[in-house]
Amino acid sequence: MQYLEWQDYRQGWIFRHRELPVDEADLARIRPLNAHSAEQLWRQQVSAEASHASHFLSDDWPARNGIWQSQKLDWQQRWESQNGDMPEELLQHCDWQDNTVIYFCYDVHHVVETEWVLFKRYWKNFLFFDDGPLLLGKRRAQVAQFFSDGQYQLGERPLK
Repeated sequence: MQYLEWQDYRQGWIFRHRELPVDEADLARIRPLNAHSAEQLWRQQVSAEASHASHFLSDDWPARNGIWQSQKLDWQQRWESQNGDMPEELLQHCDWQDNTVIYFCYDVHHVVETEWVLFKRYWKNFLFFDDGPLLLGKRRAQVAQFFSDGQYQLGERPLK
């Protein structure tokens, strides 16, 4: 994988927001993929054709029946609260080790890689963009997708 330098990452402001600061040592471990690496990961792990969650085709795993739990859950109320903890249902569903590599996939050209421990700490920063991004753990079936209406869904994806 190849990564962008922070000064080259257009959306980098989400990790430098004055109300949600990210520690410099942690910022070094939150790594936006360059466009080529992001596209490669998206094509291999998410969709060979669609460029964004709003364009998934019926043969893309996120659009298949049986992937997602039927109940959508609320993330926005927790995001807006003073409590920094992620929603409990998400923590229970993604019961990963802290060093698990995760990918937060906004679209085909916008993917951020970090470790689960850092995503848990800075999840609010990641959700400044909330129009369908997917949370994937490397070699993990559990997945979550977030929506701009303040809801998210949990599921199990097929591993490739």
